Amino acid sequence: MRYVIYGAGGIGGVIGVRLSQHGCDVVLICRGAHLRVIQSRGLAFKAPGESVRLPVSAVGHPREVDFRDDDVILLTMKSQDTDAALDDLRRAGGEHLPVVCAQNGVDNERMALRRFERVYGMVVWVPASYLEPGLVLNHAAAPVGGILDAGRYPRGTDDLIGRVTADLTAAGFVARADPDVMRWKYTKLLSNVRNAFQAACGVDARSRTIVRALRGEALACYAAAGIASVPEDEFKARVNAHVTPGEIEGHPRTGGSSWQSLRRGLGSVEADHLNGEIVLLGRLHGVPTPCNALVQEVANRLAHTGQPPGSISVQDLEARLSAASTSSTTRG
Repeated sequence: MRYVIYGAGGIGGVIGVRLSQHGCDVVLICRGAHLRVIQSRGLAFKAPGESVRLPVSAVGHPREVDFRDDDVILLTMKSQDTDAALDDLRRAGGEHLPVVCAQNGVDNERMALRRFERVYGMVVWVPASYLEPGLVLNHAAAPVGGILDAGRYPRGTDDLIGRVTADLTAAGFVARADPDVMRWKYTKLLSNVRNAFQAACGVDARSRTIVRALRGEALACYAAAGIASVPEDEFKARVNAHVTPGEIEGHPRTGGSSWQSLRRGLGSVEADHLNGEIVLLGRLHGVPTPCNALVQEVANRLAHTGQPPGSISVQDLEARLSAASTSSTTRG
């Protein structure tokens, strides 16, 4: 199989490097300065105790790919970019391409299934970052670079995803074919709803009030909607059993995906597809979600106005949450 990795930032770049090192045929789709550096000098990759630069095939748009019958598409862009990317992909390669959503959130699979026959969900736990064109980092100590379990959407497995997870395992990840992978993705979302808080208040920000509210609202929405998820202790045990954080000389670990988006000044974050998913469920099922709505709005505003991560104090956000919760109770 050939892997076409659409969105070669932190996650896509790290997966692409490891698959390429394993001998798999890989094509990256990326853009801007990142694309130019990869095309001219290769993709630089750093992990604890490792620094390499690999020549990897890279293009700027799906129409530049000569699609083959054995292609597998890994979607690794941010969720806010998925809709447009899927349209470009379908126009270039047709609706028969198998699409694996290696992304945060639970909405990408639904977007893909509107356009493609075979869609797979992948739960991603890979400590990766991308802040500099042509360089991706994997802050996981050898031998495991992260967890990449996957299954058919909405449920099941097949031979293709079995081969994909086997390739990823051989390439240095822990990856298994799981018929109920979306249960794991909903549990991962319980962590990802904190991304906007970290982006708004900074990597070192702490607030039990906000973190508990974000998680509590999400769990209440899951219960109201009848959504199944994996127990959080089970999820944490799987991560802790396989992924060990490590240090990369000259590159201290930074924030998550939303923090990185603000740091790079991209103008958008994933909040609408992370906190916004909880807000949507709350509105559909009559569950108040003032905290998720607040951090969604704050993170979006910071992105749209070009402000850096950490621009909001925890005290300010907690005060705004208190006011929003009071207002929500009054309206209720």
